Amino acid sequence: MAAARDQLLDAIRALMAAQSPPLHALVVPSEDAHQSEYVSEQDKRREFISGFTGSAGLALITMNEALLWTDGRYFLQATQQLSDRWKLMRMGEDPPVEAWIADNLADEAVIGINPWCISVDSAQRYEHAFSKKHQTLFQLSIDLVDEVWMDRPPVEPRPVIVHPVEFAGRSVSEKIKELREKLLHEKATAIIITALDEVAWLYNIRGSDVDYSPVVHSYAIVTLHSAFFYVDKRKVTAEVEKYMVENGIDIREYETVESDVSLLASGNLKSSVHGEKDINEVEDSKIWIDSASCCLALYSKLSPHQVLTLQSPIALPKAIKNPTELDGLRKAHIRDGAAVVQYLSWLDIQMQENYGASGYFSEIKGSYKKGISATKLTEVSVSDKLEGFRATKEHFRGLSFPTISSVGPNAAVIHYKPEASTCSEMDADKIYLCDSGAQYLDGTTDITRTVHFGKPSEHEKSCYTANHFHFSFGPCGHALDILSRAPLWREGLDYRHGTGHGIGSYLNVHEGPHLISFRPTARNVPLQASMTVTDEPGYYEDGSFGIRLENVLICKEANAKFNFGDKGYLAFEHITWAPYQAKLIDTKLLTPVEIEWVNTYHSDCRRILEPYLNEQEKEWLRKATEPIALSG
Repeated sequence: MAAARDQLLDAIRALMAAQSPPLHALVVPSEDAHQSEYVSEQDKRREFISGFTGSAGLALITMNEALLWTDGRYFLQATQQLSDRWKLMRMGEDPPVEAWIADNLADEAVIGINPWCISVDSAQRYEHAFSKKHQTLFQLSIDLVDEVWMDRPPVEPRPVIVHPVEFAGRSVSEKIKELREKLLHEKATAIIITALDEVAWLYNIRGSDVDYSPVVHSYAIVTLHSAFFYVDKRKVTAEVEKYMVENGIDIREYETVESDVSLLASGNLKSSVHGEKDINEVEDSKIWIDSASCCLALYSKLSPHQVLTLQSPIALPKAIKNPTELDGLRKAHIRDGAAVVQYLSWLDIQMQENYGASGYFSEIKGSYKKGISATKLTEVSVSDKLEGFRATKEHFRGLSFPTISSVGPNAAVIHYKPEASTCSEMDADKIYLCDSGAQYLDGTTDITRTVHFGKPSEHEKSCYTANHFHFSFGPCGHALDILSRAPLWREGLDYRHGTGHGIGSYLNVHEGPHLISFRPTARNVPLQASMTVTDEPGYYEDGSFGIRLENVLICKEANAKFNFGDKGYLAFEHITWAPYQAKLIDTKLLTPVEIEWVNTYHSDCRRILEPYLNEQEKEWLRKATEPIALSG
C-alpha cells in the first residue's frame, strides 16, 4: 500500500506541473466543504494521499517533498503510518504550513488549494504569509487528489430526518426569529451558514452523511424575510418537504448554493416559498459569514465591502443548552453509564476466566495464561461488546466516534483506532484505556476510563489522577487548562491534548465555540451556565502505557457562600456515571476533600445506575464503589 501511495505522489506532481499556471505546491487539508472535523469517506483526501488516518492534519506536496502537519494527539500515530517519503511536522513545535511555504519555496511560487476545503480565516492567513515573497494562493477548479483517487467512495443519498421538539427543546420558528433579531442588531440582512451542525441545530434536522455525527451535507441562507436549505433533494422525504414548507424554508439543490450566494450578493436572490419578493432590499446591506467555517469558494462570490465577519450567531445558543436538552443529556448519560458498567463487569469476568487475571478489584498476581485461552479477547472484540451493551439502550442511534480501545503501548497513542486485522490482544499485565461515546436521540456521550486487571505499578498509580473545583464566573478555558495540568506539572509531566471540549445534544461529540485547552482560541469564549464540557486530563508514556479519565460536565451556577464582586460563580455538575478503579488510586496523593469527592461520586454512581443493572452487575458496582479510606 505504501508503494502505491508513493506512486500517487508522482501522479499528483504530474498534475501540478500540468496546471496553468504550474503549481509549486499543493495543500491538501483534512476538512470538507463545511470545515468539518469529522468528514465522510469520500472527503478523506488527506488520509487517502498520505496514509495518515487521524482526524486532524494537513498535507503539503511540493515538487520535491511531502509533509504532514498534525497536533500532539497524533504525533506517535503519524510516525507509525507515514512512509519514508513523508516528513512529519509537529504543530506547536515546527513552523506552521504557511510559514514553512514562505520560507522554503521560491519567490512568486504558486500554491494550489481546493477553495471549498479551506476556510476564509486560513486562506487569509496564508495570503498574508505569502505576500512577503509575492507567492500566490491559487484556487483550483478541480481537486487534484480526486483526479488520482480512482476508487473514491460514491456519495450515498441518506435521508434527512426531522429532530422532534421533544428532544430539541425549541422550535425552528423560535430559532429563526432569534437569528433574525441578531441580524438586525448587526445591521445585516442575510447570513450564510456552512457548518453542518449549525444547519442541523437551526432547522431541527439530523442525518447520517458523516459517520458518528448525525448531520446532513447542507448549507443554509437566512435573510430578514426568507430561509433556504441547500441539500441533495434525493434525501428529502415528503415528510421533510412538508416540514420545511410549514416553517417557511425554501429547499434548493445542494450545488446551487454557489450561484445563490452570487445572487444574494447582487440583491437578486428570490424565494419560491415567499413569492417573487426580492429579499435583499437594503442598499449597502451586510452579509454575515463566520470566517472560521465559511469556505473560500463561497466567500469569493461576495464583495469584501459587503461582508460582516463575526463568529456565527448560532454557535453560542447551540452551546448553551436549553432545559430540554440538559434533561436529555442527563438521561442519556445515565443509560450510557449503565452500559459502561455492564461492559466493565463483563470484561472483568472475561479477563479472569480467559487469562487468569487477578481482576478489577484484586492486586494479587493471577495465574496469567496469555495465548492459552480458547477465547481470544482483542481490542476490537471487546469494544464491539461495549457497543452491543449500548445498542440495547433507549434512543441509541450509534457511536459518537470510533472507540479508542487500547492496551499497553497502544494506550499511549492518544487517538488510537484499533483495526481487527492488526489490533492487540488483551493483556492482564498492562493498562487498558477505553475512550468511547454514543449518539442518543436525547444526547451525545463521551467517557474515558482507564483500568488494570493485574497489578499496576506504583508509577502507574501515581499518574492516575482526578480533581474538581469551583471557578469564578466567566473564566476562559485557557485558564482552567492551566489549573488542570498543575498536578502533573509538579511532577514534571504533561499531555499533548486539550483538557476539555463542548459536546452536542445529539450532534457533534466535539462542539465549540468554548473549550478547555492550551490553544490560543480557548481564550476567546468564557464558560457560561448550561454549557457542556468534558474534563479529560491524561498522561502518556510512548511505548509503555497511557492514562486518561473523562467525564462530561454541565456548567452551572455555584451555590457559593459568598459572591465577591457580584460577578457570580460557576461549578461543574457531573453527568457521566461510571466508577474510577480504586486499586489504581494512590490515596497518599489525595487530600481528605478529594477522597470525600470520590466517595460521594461513587455513591451517586451506585444510586443512579443500579435500577438499570441485573443482580450480578449490581453486585459488581457495589464493590467498585465501596468507600476508599485516607491513606495512613
